[in-house]
Amino acid sequence: MEWQDEGIILSVRRHGESSVILDVLTCHHGRHAGLVRGGRSRRQRSALQPGNSVAVNWRARLEDHLGNYTAELTRPRAATIMGDAAALAGLSSLCTLLSLLAERQSCPEIHAASSVVLDLMSEQGPWPGPMARWELGLLSELGFGLDLERCAATGRKDELIYVSPKSATAVSAEAGRPYADKLLGLPGFFLDGRISAPSREDILQGFALTGFFLERHVMGPRGLKMPDARRRMIEKLMRIG
Repeated sequence: MEWQDEGIILSVRRHGESSVILDVLTCHHGRHAGLVRGGRSRRQRSALQPGNSVAVNWRARLEDHLGNYTAELTRPRAATIMGDAAALAGLSSLCTLLSLLAERQSCPEIHAASSVVLDLMSEQGPWPGPMARWELGLLSELGFGLDLERCAATGRKDELIYVSPKSATAVSAEAGRPYADKLLGLPGFFLDGRISAPSREDILQGFALTGFFLERHVMGPRGLKMPDARRRMIEKLMRIG
């Protein structure tokens, strides 16, 4: 068995004296692990860092074996991201959350979205808003997508400013007003991708919304806690500006 693909490094684990096990989110083969012989060498160590993109060749005798990777760096991001504490926490959170994906199931859309967010982080671009929208997409990829098309109570498609914590469905301003203290806020940039520069308050509201459903539907049932890096990222974003 052998294939080639493009992927994002999620984690690197030591294996023996000189090798590492690489967990990579590939474009066409999903989250896939493999052994990199000599991965702890000085030459490979700097390239094999979480957040970097690599061209990988995977080979194994049988499909269900761990297999061996050879990896060539195609997009270095980790070194630049490490200089920004908020982005570094965001990178760690993103990689941890991606580890929730089932192994070896193709997910090209989440791979592409992850690449966009990581590129923004490494280029010191406006990444927090796209990161919040990325979490929204991850929920869908995991089977817990939110229905933000129309109001759960009236069917209206305008003035959607809340989300029901029970149904994960949008609620309009009018329908939700009597229950506002029991509903979750819905930031406008989750509905309109043309809003390229959401406010810090909207971004934090977005993370609060996705965090609620990630914890309820994904982390809690698996006996997991939200990544500490995600908490640090949000704390640092709250201090910016």
